[in-house]
Amino acid sequence: MTERLVVVGGDAAGMSAASQARRRRPPEQLEIIAFERGRYTSYSACGIPYYIGGVVDDVARLITRSPEAHRARDIDVRLEHEVIGIDLDARTVRVRHEETEHDEPFDHLMIGTGATPVRPPLEGIDADGIFGVQTLTDGIAVRSYVDEQHVARAVVVGGGYIGLEMAEAFAARGIDTSVIEMASQPMSTLDPDMGEHVARAIRNAGITLHVGEAVNGFETRNGRVTSVVTAARELQADVVVLGLGVKPNVKLAEAAGLTIGETGGIVVDDRMRTSAEGVWAGGDCVETYHRISRSPVAIALGTHANKQGRTAGTNITGGAARFGGVLGTAITKVCDAEIGRTGLGLEDALAGGSEAVSAAVRSRTRAAYYPGSARTHLKVIADRREGRLLGAQIVGGEGSAKRIDVFAVALWNEMTVHDLAGADLSYAPPFSPVWDPVLYAARTLSEQLS
Repeated sequence: MTERLVVVGGDAAGMSAASQARRRRPPEQLEIIAFERGRYTSYSACGIPYYIGGVVDDVARLITRSPEAHRARDIDVRLEHEVIGIDLDARTVRVRHEETEHDEPFDHLMIGTGATPVRPPLEGIDADGIFGVQTLTDGIAVRSYVDEQHVARAVVVGGGYIGLEMAEAFAARGIDTSVIEMASQPMSTLDPDMGEHVARAIRNAGITLHVGEAVNGFETRNGRVTSVVTAARELQADVVVLGLGVKPNVKLAEAAGLTIGETGGIVVDDRMRTSAEGVWAGGDCVETYHRISRSPVAIALGTHANKQGRTAGTNITGGAARFGGVLGTAITKVCDAEIGRTGLGLEDALAGGSEAVSAAVRSRTRAAYYPGSARTHLKVIADRREGRLLGAQIVGGEGSAKRIDVFAVALWNEMTVHDLAGADLSYAPPFSPVWDPVLYAARTLSEQLS
């Protein structure tokens, strides 16, 4: 007898689950239908700032698998179909398409509804020229607006990952760009001393940065934004991007009676099962387990979403895959500065009850005499008693940030800074000093603990 898998959401988690389920079960055993309220499937949301900035010219290059490619693999993708309700007793979803609604039955349900951008109820926030950048459709809209309106001044509200990447995108196009951040530094996921390096790089790139300021509203003219207003200033703007973060999109799940966790995400186990039999979830809409803090977190990253979707797809089809949790590893580039972080920051570790200590070092990405050697700053956090690694942060020039992956692997395997200081890492002048910055940072903290 053929079973039926219904997928809600056509991007990372949802389509990874669908694709993995199809690899493991042929169409005569499992029918797969995916509903996507937008016009695109399986695209790189992380690539949107680079499309807006002109680094990527063709938006099609951001699409990793088109609806047609999914359909060729017997996954029935239905675009511009929004799931507006889930009936767990009847085992159906309510679908809206254009002006009609209908019910679709399921044996298995995969929820991949993603996250919703934070959009505070400020005066003027619905004016033309104010954008969130969450979906590919959003990215296309921003680029079209910038192209067509001959934008000269941009203001980005929020100094996190997406905000700073968008600021770089505007600056790369020669647009006068300002960033407003409510916190005392950009990149609040970094410790303050590391955030200062990011702030310096932003300003050195010619981007104006205002920290410690909250946006009070927006001035408009004829329905279009003209400026951003804070308590301290009014910044003229032809376009505004909101980079205030996201929250799990759990409206459907909550209405259906699924358990929602303390982070606001859907509660799932390590097999991606929700609180309802036969209902699975993954991606930005779920909360997951942090391997260092050992607490639930909601972290919106495509890497997690794809792995969680694959885990769900395996288990939907009778497998025994498990998702091992997260470390909060993230990486980005802002102008000339590369930024990486993993695990806990010092303040987070102390707040969580750890007897944490840290060491901050300055090094180079290559041998000092080798052309292209860049300055890099690293911070390592560990438990004072055992030396167990708790986290790491990197800010520096080209060749810096991907070194965070060494720390991430060490964290995943619960290594101490003493272990890491003795690790056998590669060396050649074009790639690192004889003491790689990772080893140097770990050694410094190890000696501090000895």
